Amino acid sequence: MTEVISVKFKNRGKSYYFAPEGVTAAAGDHVIVETAKGLEFADCVEGNHEVPDESVVKPLRRVVRLATKNDLRIVELNETREQEAMTICRRKIEEHGLDMKLVEAEYSFEGNKIMFYFTSDGRVDFRELVKDLASEFRSRIELRQIGVRDEAKLLGGIGICGRPYCCNQFLTDFHPVSTKMAKVQSMSLNPTKISGACGRLMCCLRYEQEAYEELVKLVPKVGAFVETPAGYGVVTSVNMLRSSLKVRLDGEGDAVVKAYQADEIAVIPGGRPRPGEPLPQLLKDRPKPKREPEEPPEDPWALPQLFSSETYGEEPAAPEGEAAAQKKRRSRRSRGGKKPQEAQQKAEQPKQPEPAKAEKPQGEKSTNNRSRRSRGGKKPQEASQKPEQKKPQSAPKQEQSAAPKERPEGSKRPRRRGGRHHSKGPRPEGNTPKE
Repeated sequence: MTEVISVKFKNRGKSYYFAPEGVTAAAGDHVIVETAKGLEFADCVEGNHEVPDESVVKPLRRVVRLATKNDLRIVELNETREQEAMTICRRKIEEHGLDMKLVEAEYSFEGNKIMFYFTSDGRVDFRELVKDLASEFRSRIELRQIGVRDEAKLLGGIGICGRPYCCNQFLTDFHPVSTKMAKVQSMSLNPTKISGACGRLMCCLRYEQEAYEELVKLVPKVGAFVETPAGYGVVTSVNMLRSSLKVRLDGEGDAVVKAYQADEIAVIPGGRPRPGEPLPQLLKDRPKPKREPEEPPEDPWALPQLFSSETYGEEPAAPEGEAAAQKKRRSRRSRGGKKPQEAQQKAEQPKQPEPAKAEKPQGEKSTNNRSRRSRGGKKPQEASQKPEQKKPQSAPKQEQSAAPKERPEGSKRPRRRGGRHHSKGPRPEGNTPKE
């Protein structure tokens, strides 16, 4: 194992290993390292750690020191000078009439070298341009032609997915991407939809290529002649990720299209047989696939359960199967029936002989007698002892005289509630009832 420090230049591109040489750095620190171009300013990606000896290309360059405030000031000054160099170089390119696009200018940490990156469709003769730039900046000049992918990596930006470019974030090398990858993944072959900002095919087409290559082996292609449980037909469409497809069945009338899974059908080798040849039956010997019942998808518009039964002590909701049984029990109880469980338990228990009722002594009172008395009935003992006696008939009421009673003068006539008088004598003339 070898102890190294991983760094990146301008915090982009590939990370490189450097020997610590007694320097302790952490991720995010700025360091000064020794390179083939001289001293360079770099960003620490991973601090002191050990890696296998096979992954290290020896001899390792060393980390000189951690960056100081003076080093940071030099970096800021070089960034300002790079903007001025870009302006001067563009003007020189126009003067010489060269077909080239300037992308970036980069000053070395020591300031003794300037590197210009440009793109061009063909070969460019820039020898006169280098002479003019060298006389202008009084330093060593280097021009490097790069591709359009490297241009996107240097400039950066936002892709159609809404995220920064992969090449600017984490990709270290560019791998070849072909149109076949987009075709295998059932993507549109429109160049504007599968191309990136650089004008080349998007690098992300390669990410899932291995998975799609494995799925292609399991799912038949469009146009394949297959055998299904409902008969023979031709595959019309395929969904790679779901391993499902649609088959147009052969029939006498209109063609019928049905959906199947890839393991429910069998591909006829060699395609459709010639007329007169027997059709092979490949599904007879194949065991039927066992599928687990799919759970219904969750309703995205369902309201969340804010109040639980555990919080308020309510009974949890019964399952759908038990809901109908509970409803039957409630209706049985409302009609005076017995609970099914209690009735079943009573039927299983053997019938026991009823115990003889003990005779109560004469002096003991029962609750039935008390209820009889509360209703005004007679005691059972007294009713049995006393013979039935007839009630004496009440004396006839004496006839009341219809003559009114005389009252002294000046006294008021007594009245009932509601303004009526008590006496049965003649009423005053003003109070005669209406007939």
